Amino acid sequence: MVSKDRIFGSKGETDKSVNFIHPDKSEYMRRIFLISMLVGVVWVAAGQSQAKVGLIAFYNLENLFDTIDTPGVLDEEFTPEGPNKWTGSRYLEKLDNMAMAISRIGEDDGWSGGPAILGVSEIENRSVLEDLAAHPLLKASNYQVVHFDSPDRRGVDVGLLYRPRFFRVTSADSYELVLQNERGERIYTRDQLLVSGVFDGEPMHFIVGHWPSRSGGEATTKPRRNAAAALSRHITDSLLTADPAAKIFIMGDLNDDPSDESLRKYLRAAPKAHKLKEGELFNAMYPLYKKGIGSLNYRDGLNLFDQIILSPALTGKDYSSWKFLKARVFNSAFLMQKDGQYKGYPLRSFAGTVWQGGFSDHFPVYVLIAKENR
Repeated sequence: MVSKDRIFGSKGETDKSVNFIHPDKSEYMRRIFLISMLVGVVWVAAGQSQAKVGLIAFYNLENLFDTIDTPGVLDEEFTPEGPNKWTGSRYLEKLDNMAMAISRIGEDDGWSGGPAILGVSEIENRSVLEDLAAHPLLKASNYQVVHFDSPDRRGVDVGLLYRPRFFRVTSADSYELVLQNERGERIYTRDQLLVSGVFDGEPMHFIVGHWPSRSGGEATTKPRRNAAAALSRHITDSLLTADPAAKIFIMGDLNDDPSDESLRKYLRAAPKAHKLKEGELFNAMYPLYKKGIGSLNYRDGLNLFDQIILSPALTGKDYSSWKFLKARVFNSAFLMQKDGQYKGYPLRSFAGTVWQGGFSDHFPVYVLIAKENR
């Protein structure tokens, strides 16, 4: 375990008077006890009660690199002299776009200011996350950073941003995914991040991953993602052994769909919250996947690689504690290609080495959680 100061930096804003009700929704939520047809629960009017809502999200930021050539890391393409001509002005434009997208996640559900918790992938280091958190569009949210360097050859890591108004971190650690190729040589890939803390008085755990890609072929690389799923399951089981009622979010760019073997067999992420068997987790994105909703277009096919999976304690209809409410892919029109061959695809930063000035090749995904407040 690494010291808190090293992981989180010196800033530590905590709003002890926080009401988790979204400010734009406070009067409305005072009159609503529970609303969600999506989970089969109708929240009825109750003038004496109000509901708290939280938004947990994940976003692949598509190569958020600084402009510096780091020795020992294959990041030369993201330097001013590299093939992507990754200049300071492009870096700043990328930060502008990422901050705008993050600040608008959940706006269709009345949320603003950015997610309470945001897992991210394809970030080069802590510095780029700190630059992102300091952006004028996000500065008021006072995002704090959890990050560990991982041994990925390209230097890309996962991380977590959180708003101290909503969440207090108690511990964090990274878990190494050790892989070998057919020749017994080490494959260096991303670690998985575990962040534990307190969300409105309740212990919660967040596992952030970026599982190995399909580069080299889906079938050939499947064992690597199965191994990543097994590691996520190991972390989850360790938490559940310590507390069978642990509230755990597993999120990331998993490079597999909800129906793939890594999710169903190795992670044991099931499609229906109300039909969980012993040891199963709930894949909150599976119902969206069955409706044909995706988070990216991989080789011109629609996929839902970006997922959020929940432990059983987050499911059910007893909202006296934090429970799952709904899941969404944030695929707002401003994040999409407007026309041409790739109309409707995510508007990405680069097409090859050609600067597009977009956001990411993935859409963000999120879940809403809710809790009665009597």
